[in-house]
Amino acid sequence: MGPMELIGVGIDLVDIARVERMLVRHGDRVIARFLTDRERAYVVGKHRPAMHIAARIAAKEAAYKALQPLPGARAVSWHHLEVERETEGRPFLVLKGLARDLVERHGPLEIQLSLSHSDATAGAVAVVVRPASRPG
Repeated sequence: MGPMELIGVGIDLVDIARVERMLVRHGDRVIARFLTDRERAYVVGKHRPAMHIAARIAAKEAAYKALQPLPGARAVSWHHLEVERETEGRPFLVLKGLARDLVERHGPLEIQLSLSHSDATAGAVAVVVRPASRPG
């Protein structure tokens, strides 16, 4: 990886028990509010869906925070950011709608994403960078 310009950093923690309580109270409305259809398909088959939902909420919030130096980023919504996994399991973001437009307009930009969780908390760090131009 070569030199790059740091655009923004975001971090977020989500209490898994809180997500479990939200699921009990509001059921599918919680999933529909925070997750895309692809994310929903991923988490519903998991042993402890709330943990995976919490990780995705944390990832989206961290990415949202990291994008804030870009003009217009406050309008990015939950469904503009989708957490996917590479074959090896490494998470990455698929940008949609306004998030994709912002990155294209101000890019080229990359968003690096790291997720973690314990039994109680899910966390995420997102870093937005602009790769340095290479001499031509």
